[in-house]
Amino acid sequence: MKLTVFGASGGTGREVVRQALARGHHVTAVVRDPARLDEPVQDVVVADVFDPAALVAAVGGSDAVVSALGPRGRGPSRICRDGAAAIITAMRQAEVRRLLVVSNSGMHREGDGWFTRLAVKPILIRMLREEYEDMRVMEERVAASGLDWTVVRPPRLTDGPHTGVIASSVGRNVRGSFTISRADLADYLLRLAEDGSHRGDAVSVAKGS
Repeated sequence: MKLTVFGASGGTGREVVRQALARGHHVTAVVRDPARLDEPVQDVVVADVFDPAALVAAVGGSDAVVSALGPRGRGPSRICRDGAAAIITAMRQAEVRRLLVVSNSGMHREGDGWFTRLAVKPILIRMLREEYEDMRVMEERVAASGLDWTVVRPPRLTDGPHTGVIASSVGRNVRGSFTISRADLADYLLRLAEDGSHRGDAVSVAKGS
């Protein structure tokens, strides 16, 4: 399978690239600084992720596109929403349909227990309102793209081990589990790319038991 990975030099993106290569996939990594890549990928594209014209060649011929773009630090951000818009435009031009996008479960309350929903989430949403707004608009743009999309919503990401034990829930958060390792998130993204499941769904994931 041929994959294009955006955010390939970030925490989740690096795991996606590493595991994809281990599974025998062909990876095109889209980055601004190729020196930050840890793995010897087959293709590296240095491009501005806000410029659709610069991304067409990167996504062309891919079986699936994975976006692990995310805000860095606190404060106003447009990386998710504008990056998604550019990726969607490029995919349409290249006639590539499968899109997997990492969002977050923190800004959503469906499925949460009462304490999390009424006490924890309001504080979290106020603290991260700028980052969450960026991802909220991203989700809207992806859902309206007309592509074969899946939005994956993890909770707090850790640098824990790759266990392969992952809980998931469509349209609502995984109750009682508040973390997932980046390695397991990458595993889940690759499973979706490989089996084509959950097209048109927003899926929350978390550490399984």
